[in-house]
Amino acid sequence: MSILKIKRLHPQAQLPARATDGSAGHDLYACIEQPTEILPGQTVKVPTGLAIQLESRNYVALIFARSSMGTKYGVIPANAVGVIDSDYRGEVCVCLHNHSDKPYVVQPQDRIAQLLVMPVELPDIEEVDELEETGRGQGGFGSTGK
Repeated sequence: MSILKIKRLHPQAQLPARATDGSAGHDLYACIEQPTEILPGQTVKVPTGLAIQLESRNYVALIFARSSMGTKYGVIPANAVGVIDSDYRGEVCVCLHNHSDKPYVVQPQDRIAQLLVMPVELPDIEEVDELEETGRGQGGFGSTGK
């Protein structure tokens, strides 16, 4: 079992938690003192009050939207998926973007995103003159059907 080391940077910071035994991600919580409004089309950086240390450089932490925030309110991480590298030690923040036409208010200690820790392959880069041919070739963006 891998270990995710977490440092509280603020006393009110809440540790990530899985909602159920089957949850893949740990919920991240807003570490804010006052409600924060995100206007339509606006992006706001929301602190979690936490810093993390991954087990090794062969792991990455990924920040994903909580499904209810995206589907019900149109509020998701601004960069779709946040990437926390294994050597980052600063505060974990979530930049939330409001895609809806209504303001959204983040309350203190609201669940704002989910954190997944995944293994990552770190390949060496090799420049080549040619790539192996495949049946698909260079077809992209809709080339295999609708």
